[in-house]
Amino acid sequence: MAKKILITGATGLVGTELKKHLLSKGYAVNTLSRKKNEDPNSFVWDVYKGTIDDNCLNGVDAVIHLAGEPVADKKWTDERKKQIIDSRVKSTELLFKTIRSRPDHQIKSFVSSSAVGFYGDCGDEILTEESANGYGFLAECCKLWEDAVDQGKKLSLRIVKLRTGIVFSTKGGALPQLAQPVKLFAGAPLGTGKQWTPWIHINDMVEMYIEAIENLKMEDSYNACAPFPVTNSALTKAIAKQLHRPVWPVKVPKKALELLLGERVEAVLMSNNTSAQKILDAGFKFKFTHLEDALEDLYK
Repeated sequence: MAKKILITGATGLVGTELKKHLLSKGYAVNTLSRKKNEDPNSFVWDVYKGTIDDNCLNGVDAVIHLAGEPVADKKWTDERKKQIIDSRVKSTELLFKTIRSRPDHQIKSFVSSSAVGFYGDCGDEILTEESANGYGFLAECCKLWEDAVDQGKKLSLRIVKLRTGIVFSTKGGALPQLAQPVKLFAGAPLGTGKQWTPWIHINDMVEMYIEAIENLKMEDSYNACAPFPVTNSALTKAIAKQLHRPVWPVKVPKKALELLLGERVEAVLMSNNTSAQKILDAGFKFKFTHLEDALEDLYK
């Protein structure tokens, strides 16, 4: 049973909640981030310079690797795309290099985030973990990221990759952005509205990371999405219902979104009809399987 966990990306949406949950369950937690803070268990690294305080590994049994530049917040210039990939690949390489340099380490498990973007845009096709790597920037990014994570097998680490959908929380991430136009009475489906949106409640996401640490039978990749994905149209309507707002019968055309987002439109209009069967088979119990219940809980 792991007792001390190192979290990278601990100041992000998932990292912040995960740290709270782990501490409440009696785990000790070290964190790696770019800036030093008051917490004696917080350590500093600079992924681009390749520097890291290797004391972050002291006494650690498992690593949860969440670090990576946000994908959709800035325009996808060539430089930004490189940052998005490097922040994931180079951070992973730096962690493994550091683990390798410490023969006294006791790390057994390495759990990394990945994303459903791995599959690319697949229309209505049901996606399992065996489905092929897709096309487009996000699919390429996820492939490079997962390949880097798999290098940990050479260090005899148990590797788990959680291919995350949209994590729903009112504290950040995609939900407030999706809800904003609805709140302003301008809610409308995006593109055709038929694209599948895999989602997961923040609490289930955090518990899934803990399950991946505790359940030693878990290995390789898992879709980290609730069992019932919804279309963008259904999602927009469900948010509107919670906020007591109307949804317009028109859809926001792809062309308009392209003007706003440029290439990032790929991230918004991608259709991922993911299956949660593998994580269910591993014994994970979702608290929120239906979108309505998840949104009700978050907005209550």
